[in-house]
Amino acid sequence: MKSCLPVRGRRGFTLIELLVVIAIIAVLIALLLPAVQSAREAARRAQCVNNLKQLGIAFHSYHDQMGTFPPSSMSVGGWAWGNNGLTWRAMILPQLEQNPIYNNINFSLHADGTGGAGGPMSATVWYTVINTFLCPSDGQHQNGYMPYGDAGTYSVTAPPDPARQLVPITNYMLSFGDNYAVLPLSGPNPWETPAGSAPPQIGFDGFWGTTTSGGSMRAFSDYKNGQVTTIAGVTDGTSNTLMVGEALPSDDANNEMWGFTGTGAGVTIPLNWKTNLQNVGANPCGGYGSTNWNCRFSYAARGFKSRHPGGGNFLFADGSVHFLKNSISRVTYAALGSRAGQEVLSSDSY
Repeated sequence: MKSCLPVRGRRGFTLIELLVVIAIIAVLIALLLPAVQSAREAARRAQCVNNLKQLGIAFHSYHDQMGTFPPSSMSVGGWAWGNNGLTWRAMILPQLEQNPIYNNINFSLHADGTGGAGGPMSATVWYTVINTFLCPSDGQHQNGYMPYGDAGTYSVTAPPDPARQLVPITNYMLSFGDNYAVLPLSGPNPWETPAGSAPPQIGFDGFWGTTTSGGSMRAFSDYKNGQVTTIAGVTDGTSNTLMVGEALPSDDANNEMWGFTGTGAGVTIPLNWKTNLQNVGANPCGGYGSTNWNCRFSYAARGFKSRHPGGGNFLFADGSVHFLKNSISRVTYAALGSRAGQEVLSSDSY
């Protein structure tokens, strides 16, 4: 006997219910996305801190072995490597457990591809990426390489354009301290002359670490004169003197991993001062030495910069790493940059 009871079908979502569920999921994603991005940046920032700590260990290991901190750059055989002396990064490779790369450096050959057979013979070093020198928060460093001069995009696996050489770059610069880096002593740069007035000078005259009279370097880098210092030379205290800070290759046309033009940066330029204007297009910002202080070819590009929100990481001379905020007082910032300036700093000033 057949049942006369009605057969009930499955009840589905109505269109309104489906839209409500989708809206709720979208709201939850919107709420979670900032947290996920923040967690990712925290991880990248932690890796950046670890990179700087590794550099700190390498610097002090070098000091233990050689009796001094490494010079900012050196030359062997008359400024080899494209007449562009090797930076401190090459000198601390053994202390970073990068002996195979260090052993592949032929100090008597050009490495930038302009020295005949020197370029190909040094390709192993030139095209080796060392992640310790790259900050993962900088998504614009093109995996460790950028074309020389103006910005552009190249594949590391393909030969570089002969007209625009591919250059290995880095996110970490040795400090040349509170030196003016060829900038005017009082204006017309915008951070020194607000409203047309001339505030008291902050910093010292000179060229990327060395005073104009040829005196001693203010911090740990003197561009290419080969001066060195020791822990005893840091009379301001190793915990009050910064040694290495972050840099952005996209904001500095002189950024180089191996050549001395990319050895250092200074603290007379405000932290994270933007110099991201390119020398391309209908409105070029000028070539090297440009007086457009937002141009990557200007001397203002030799300041410390990072992609971390609100500031940047710095390695101090005692091996510790600190995050300095963009709002740091320029006087305090300059005092942290000098190693023997006799400034008095409190621990809560930064």
